[in-house]
Amino acid sequence: AQKWLMQAQVSPQAWQFCWALLSPDKVPEIQYFGASALHTKISRYWSDIPTDQYESLKSQLFSQIACFSSGSKMVLTRLCVALASLALNTMPEAWPGAVAEMVRVFQEEGGGVDGRARCLALLELLTVLPEEFQTSRLPQYRKGQVRGALGREWGSVCPLLQQLLRRADSPGAVKARVLRCLSSWVLLDVPLNESEGLVHDCFSALSDPELFDTAVEAIVNAISQPDSQRYVNTLLKLVPRVLALQDQLREAVQNGDMETCHGICRIAVTLGENHSRTLLEQVDHWQSFLALVNMIMFCTGIPGHYPVNETTSSLTLTFWYTLQDEIMSFESDKQAVYLQVYRPVYFQLVDVLLHKAQFPSDHEYASWSSDEKEQFRIYRVDISDTLMYVYEMLGAELLSNLYDKLGRLLTNTEQPTSWQHTEALLYGFQSIAETIDVNYSDVIPGLIGLIPRISINNVQLADTVMFTIGALAEWLADHPVMLSSVLPLVLQALGNPDLSVSSVSTLKKICRECKYDLPPYATNIVAVSQEVLIKQIHKTSQCMWLMQALGFLLSALPVEDILRNLHSLITPYIQQLEKLADETPNPSNKLAIIHILGLLSNLFTTLDISKQDDESADGSAPPVKATPPPPGPNPVVVVLQQVFALIQKVLSKWLNDSQVVEVRRHAEPSPVSSLCLRPTHLGLRCFTGGLCHLREICEDPPLPSDLLNCSFQMVHIFASETDHFPPIKALFELVTSVTLSVFQQGPRDHPDIVDSFMQLQAQALKRKPDLFLSESLDVKAVFHCGILSLKFPEAPTVKSTCLFFTELLPHCSDVPPLARVVQEDGKLLVQAVLEGIGGGASRSLMDQFAEVLFSLNKHCFSLLAVWLKEALQPPGFPSSRITTEQKDNFSQQILRERVNKRRVKDIVKEFTLLCRGLHGTEYAAEY
Repeated sequence: AQKWLMQAQVSPQAWQFCWALLSPDKVPEIQYFGASALHTKISRYWSDIPTDQYESLKSQLFSQIACFSSGSKMVLTRLCVALASLALNTMPEAWPGAVAEMVRVFQEEGGGVDGRARCLALLELLTVLPEEFQTSRLPQYRKGQVRGALGREWGSVCPLLQQLLRRADSPGAVKARVLRCLSSWVLLDVPLNESEGLVHDCFSALSDPELFDTAVEAIVNAISQPDSQRYVNTLLKLVPRVLALQDQLREAVQNGDMETCHGICRIAVTLGENHSRTLLEQVDHWQSFLALVNMIMFCTGIPGHYPVNETTSSLTLTFWYTLQDEIMSFESDKQAVYLQVYRPVYFQLVDVLLHKAQFPSDHEYASWSSDEKEQFRIYRVDISDTLMYVYEMLGAELLSNLYDKLGRLLTNTEQPTSWQHTEALLYGFQSIAETIDVNYSDVIPGLIGLIPRISINNVQLADTVMFTIGALAEWLADHPVMLSSVLPLVLQALGNPDLSVSSVSTLKKICRECKYDLPPYATNIVAVSQEVLIKQIHKTSQCMWLMQALGFLLSALPVEDILRNLHSLITPYIQQLEKLADETPNPSNKLAIIHILGLLSNLFTTLDISKQDDESADGSAPPVKATPPPPGPNPVVVVLQQVFALIQKVLSKWLNDSQVVEVRRHAEPSPVSSLCLRPTHLGLRCFTGGLCHLREICEDPPLPSDLLNCSFQMVHIFASETDHFPPIKALFELVTSVTLSVFQQGPRDHPDIVDSFMQLQAQALKRKPDLFLSESLDVKAVFHCGILSLKFPEAPTVKSTCLFFTELLPHCSDVPPLARVVQEDGKLLVQAVLEGIGGGASRSLMDQFAEVLFSLNKHCFSLLAVWLKEALQPPGFPSSRITTEQKDNFSQQILRERVNKRRVKDIVKEFTLLCRGLHGTEYAAEY
């Protein structure tokens, strides 16, 4: 029925039945459908209406609106939208002075409709007119014409609105509609000086509770228009009007009237946020702007806990960013003057924000809903971001300020300290230290010294202590003598399930940043970690983090110590895995297997003694204090050699369960990729015995993407080794063959497989292009799969496919099978790339498509010239929005750039905007 009604609305017969459906004897729902059909025909099928019928259609609509001015509100609104659409399609040529005529028609007496109803109908029509313009489908050139015509019509609207708003006998409903109408019109960029009188009237209306919300909306819309900053004198007149609202604001705070607080705050913040620079530059009025800033400060520190007792303070945070940006953008001499005035304000802001960040009492917090607690958490994150930003202005003095306050708090024995106050100050430190380099701050040693003095008797405080220590992990790496002060706190917290996230993440950061200073503590860390793992105190994800932490820790130990610790650490899990491997597969032991494999995977991800060599090769040698481990077998390899048969046994039982078979997704990189050390390592060869087993898995399509990922790692590690090339070649051919069968059956249901397959092919081209010389490999089919994959909607798949082609094209000169397929089918690749650029793919992928074009131009220049000409020849390809001239220009630009890849990316981005009709739009600029 819905489909039929939609079709009826757009049918030619709608012109006839819509009027019949508006008959007074019909119910409002039917009348609404008639009015909607009328609007649809006018807005979308305007070209169907003969010019000589414009006047009669206009008259009928005026008549219907008059009839419904005392009838159904929803039908009236729809008829007004229909007349608004007619006006937009006929102004300015066919219906000049449309708004003036609307006002005149509804002001005339007659029709048996009372004046109040006619007035409300006129205001509804005037309100929807700008709204319909914003959503209309007018061509771009018409939009400019109509916007100009509407701007000229403001002269007919403004006096009417002023008259109705200022008349003492105007009903509240009329005044509310006037304010809505003003809100609608100012969005057309009505000059602020032309609406100044009405905006002042809106301030007067704020004292009327019934008009408050609509008046706020009108003021906010008027002063937030981009063009309004040109009218400095008008803005200066508005500042006292805003400041005059402070008494009403304080009264609302005392009465707990959150809606009024919210509205007044919106007005103050909108003025300050949109016009900070303009008002700062008016040096003769600096005191009034400072008063406005202090009013916003009051809103920031409004009493009560967000979001339970107040919802206003969060509105102000963006203002403080904006004001700081404007101050810091002035020349140095002006900036110094402003800083003298506003640095004290920002120090006050820090105090206010830390007060607002404080938790309520334990009893009150326990009564909050989970949603309120989550909103408060997000609010604290916003405060944290603001504090980090404010540090750019206040610098080291801010940290000293926080440290002095914390020191006084913790050393004051006369009066008890609330944990909330202590927690908030620590939270301030943490907010800054997480993102700012505090290594040179002279207060951090004192802070580390204060932390053990904190009486931690609350979960929230303990969490913040942990996160603060974690934020200082890099500093601790440079000052290892302080580790003994904080490490016991972290290890103690590790046993508390309520501190799971904070304690484990902090230990992980310390083990990563300070691993070369941790050997003296290693035994204790491993023992405590083993204990909490055995007791299953933490959830799965935290257990994985803990294993990563231990991997970092063990990496800095001598090999014999690593092996000893590994033995005690993983033996219980190996024994458990052996037991599970003998059991019949069921959901319970599946979860246990996944957990154990995840633990091993995460441990091996970070345990890699070869990284010291890699860091030295990169020029960033490990710290001098670190003693490189003596040469010997890689501990990971030794362990995996011992358990490989067991893992094979598990895999053989769980071949068809991707969660168990998964190698790469739970931890990046995988246990296999953590073995990418040196080809000569004894342990690398332990996997060649497992290749046959992987071949067995491959023979049961569709191939799990996890095994494609595993094959990717195998190719990465072994492809360059002569001894291992034959089994790798066999595995690669088998995996490719099986995946090609997936493409033949229809790959759309397996984007993960396609993504992994393209990555595998790209890796093979990069590591061992000789793999494509094999007669057993269908190179042409692989190429065509790539072209098909370029058209997938999933961005990661398209990125992997573009990488495949950029790796393939350079080998046209040295791998004959690749040269043949590119020569024969390269045009299909060009067409697919152009299709994506023309709008078939997300704009976020344009850099990848540009790289393929760049590679084609570099390695197949003469062919690309021909392919581009042929591909762009058909009309409407790759987009109906571009001209032949624009296509030719694009081809010439691309063919000219064989060196500058950045320039090719810019050319492609500009061309895709043209293809999508977005060139020159604000949306395109913001993307």
